[in-house]
Amino acid sequence: MIRAVRVLPLLLLAPLLLTGCGEENGKNEKNEKSVGRGEAAGTGAPAAELGARARALGIAPELVYVTGAPGFALARQSVGVYGGDGFSATYVSRRDGRQLRLYVDRGTVSAADCAERQTACERDGDGVRYLGGGGRHAYAVVKKDHVVRLEGDAGVPRDVVREAAQGVHRPSGEEAAELLPPAPAGDAAPTGDTAPTAPVERGDLPPVGDGAPDNDVDAGG
Repeated sequence: MIRAVRVLPLLLLAPLLLTGCGEENGKNEKNEKSVGRGEAAGTGAPAAELGARARALGIAPELVYVTGAPGFALARQSVGVYGGDGFSATYVSRRDGRQLRLYVDRGTVSAADCAERQTACERDGDGVRYLGGGGRHAYAVVKKDHVVRLEGDAGVPRDVVREAAQGVHRPSGEEAAELLPPAPAGDAAPTGDTAPTAPVERGDLPPVGDGAPDNDVDAGG
């Protein structure tokens, strides 16, 4: 089933997207060329590097994917968590600002899911389903235990969304560096073995009594 996005609304990102597209143009030429390569292209980012960067944002490293589409540039400000530990990113048209959104989440796409959402659910290739409806085009790429979805704004042609869906792949080391911010020193992502920190001592608590703060004032008030 599809879960809610835990990232800032894209409307709040609009000023950043407009100012960032120019400097992203050169970087995203590589993304456009990657369309159609699929997951088999390359070996993916080094596990340690990608893992540290993804975990620092609360994203499962195995759920990080990238793609490309002609005329679209990645908006790095949009990269974030989707659902519990999934991944999301938005690509913006340099011509008219329309958006192409990529979501990755655990689960699958079944006939029951399609019926519940009341959308088309056509097979369009091996492991690829068309999920269009309501004037918008969407594709789902079904993996072993997760799904990569591409959704376009109204007006984004179906063939553009399809091409982006066919081109989803695990990021290379260079792509991961452009996609995800550096992890804190020492990979500060929380783990189950993290020891609890000691409580902070307060200087205004009396040594006896119920422990309420001492708010007495001197004679001068």
